[in-house]
Amino acid sequence: MDNIISFIVALIVAAITYSTPLLFGTLGEILTEKSGNLNLGVEGIMYMGGAIGLGGVFYYEKLAGSPNGYVAIVVAILFAFIAGAIASLIFSFITITLRANQNVTGLALSIFGTGVGQFVGEYMRVREGGYVSISNELKDFFIASPFPKFLQDIPYLGKILFSHSFFFYLAIVLAIVMHFFLKKTRKGLYLRAVGESPATADAAGINVTTNKYLATIIGGGISAIGGMVYITTLAGCTWNHEGLAGFGWLAVALVIFCMWRPLSAIWGSVLFGALMILYTRLQIPFVPTEIYKILPYVVTLVVLIISSIRNNKEKQPPASLGLAYFREER
Repeated sequence: MDNIISFIVALIVAAITYSTPLLFGTLGEILTEKSGNLNLGVEGIMYMGGAIGLGGVFYYEKLAGSPNGYVAIVVAILFAFIAGAIASLIFSFITITLRANQNVTGLALSIFGTGVGQFVGEYMRVREGGYVSISNELKDFFIASPFPKFLQDIPYLGKILFSHSFFFYLAIVLAIVMHFFLKKTRKGLYLRAVGESPATADAAGINVTTNKYLATIIGGGISAIGGMVYITTLAGCTWNHEGLAGFGWLAVALVIFCMWRPLSAIWGSVLFGALMILYTRLQIPFVPTEIYKILPYVVTLVVLIISSIRNNKEKQPPASLGLAYFREER
């Protein structure tokens, strides 16, 4: 019995570790899509956030000599957010101002961002003559739990609730704040109105362009933080140009799975994290690992089909998602 409980606890802990980058990516895309913009460039944005966030910390440590761990975390978040915000600003200009097709632009951004992230990462690696990594002392700040050890040592629950990195708890807080913003504030109501019917929102005096720009840029910045979290926690603060592959697409799928709800993204990301690493924990003979890896997408398809059959408005995407707004056609 103890072995079974230990296995379950270890699986949950590993799932939460893998879920943290996904949660940031998903929350950023939820905010973007609530404005009616469909940004399929999350994969590229996360790559840029991972490479540039790590680069910020790496060169901060070189310049500082004796870096402060808390400052390093702030630097990583800031550099990653700025990278994602700039990429999303380009996407916003093309799709909102120039009214280009959002699907095509998002796919182009995914390719462009992946290329930029890999170029920056490999450029730093070649320039430094080996690999780009930070000191072990600084790594501890990125992976250590913010809670005291006596809480982490609580049997079973301590590992599940209190043993994770600072970024997981930051993502939880962000999800809660985003939920209250969208549901309980006037600005959040305006943003949802823009996503549902930009023409109606415009007629009511809501600035459609400003809301779309802000939601897309901030959402892209949040998603980019997810890429940085992957590199600084799962990848051990060492640049890995292949490690992030697929995380952005999983985040887009998770947005659909959690029905565009920030709070649902918390448990949804943990579930996806568990499905991602299940093949390393539970191996069934004659079942290839590729079957395990497609499970998140299969689950998303099932949820999408069920929600479409039920035709529940609360579980549908914003009505104007993916559509350019032409004010002159109002």
